[in-house]
Amino acid sequence: MSMSADIPPVPPGYPGLRPLPQLIFGSRWLQLPLYLGLIVAQCVYVVLFLKELWHLVLGAMKFSEQEIMLVVLGLIDVVMISNLLIMVIVGGYETFVSRLELEKHPDQPEWLSHVNASVLKIKLAMAIIGISSIHLLRTFIYAGSLGTPTAPYTETGVMWQAIIHGLFVVSAIGIAYVEKLSIAAYTHKTPH
Repeated sequence: MSMSADIPPVPPGYPGLRPLPQLIFGSRWLQLPLYLGLIVAQCVYVVLFLKELWHLVLGAMKFSEQEIMLVVLGLIDVVMISNLLIMVIVGGYETFVSRLELEKHPDQPEWLSHVNASVLKIKLAMAIIGISSIHLLRTFIYAGSLGTPTAPYTETGVMWQAIIHGLFVVSAIGIAYVEKLSIAAYTHKTPH
């Protein structure tokens, strides 16, 4: 909830926080280097994307359809991880460190206006499922070569990837269900 209109103004002459609460509240700024580090990681992913894109352009005439599909899946994977990074950087900073005050900015992401820790958890879970799906699809492309000496994956490896992906899906459903229950508990009015 990042609406600055929702924040009551600090009354004049407000004494401020006592030293210990001020220290505890100020400790949230220790997360700033973490978010800055994720911005550096985002830059690395941009370089990786451009490298893979260049590889695709140079090999477009000699790659098979399957090789092109694998490179494109790699590009999609990089974009999805990059989207995950943006959600964590922007949403996490806004939720846990300080307001970005983007309410009047024309490029403010729609999801940022109602982001909180619960929404962020669900969005992250969905992004992880998307990333896992891309990896699983890439693995399934090689399914025809399973059991051959040149296969990049084993049958056991494919099975474990599918099981792990299923666990991601079940976890996301569980997170969403728990959030739904907690929202219902908060909004349920009990008669007095």
